[in-house]
Amino acid sequence: MGTLVMLHGLTGTPEMIRPLAETLCPPGWNILLPEGPFKHPERGSGWWIRDAPPETPLDGETLAQVDESLSSLISQIPQGPLIVGGFSQGSALAQELLATDFAAQIIGVIVIGGKSARPVELRLALAECESKRLISMHGESDHIVPMWQADQTVEIFNEAGWDVTIIRHHKGHMVNLAQQQELVNWVQTTAQIADNG
Repeated sequence: MGTLVMLHGLTGTPEMIRPLAETLCPPGWNILLPEGPFKHPERGSGWWIRDAPPETPLDGETLAQVDESLSSLISQIPQGPLIVGGFSQGSALAQELLATDFAAQIIGVIVIGGKSARPVELRLALAECESKRLISMHGESDHIVPMWQADQTVEIFNEAGWDVTIIRHHKGHMVNLAQQQELVNWVQTTAQIADNG
């Protein structure tokens, strides 16, 4: 059995993403819901906090926050098979784990309303990894993380030979609950592959 690691987005909390995680979690698997180390001034926390528009590349100061968040996350990750993912910022940080020693444990990645924090570095990391499974859910009306960034992430994983599932909807920056069963099915299948492996 493995662990489903789900990371909340900016201004989120572990409790906010818990209902989704509990819906997705395969039978017998554990759930890990870490909290971003940077408190947001309005509510919740984040994996990085900056003033720049969300779609712009992360600068050096922000990437230092990403590294700090990654260190915090790594200290909580257990051994065994992992399905990692999250919403928005959380999904970006989940992808960062593919550049760590935990990459070999990761059997699937869930990206909801998210992008890649470091696209160039991600490509390099994936070149060193065994190809696994990715699911990408994104809204065509997302004005926080534009569709081109979701497509960029899909392209990176496709080029690395991953088994990529794409879910698209007409809504904005959100988890589209009308398509939640597709996420559930994907996670169950991914877990079965690990359990049978």
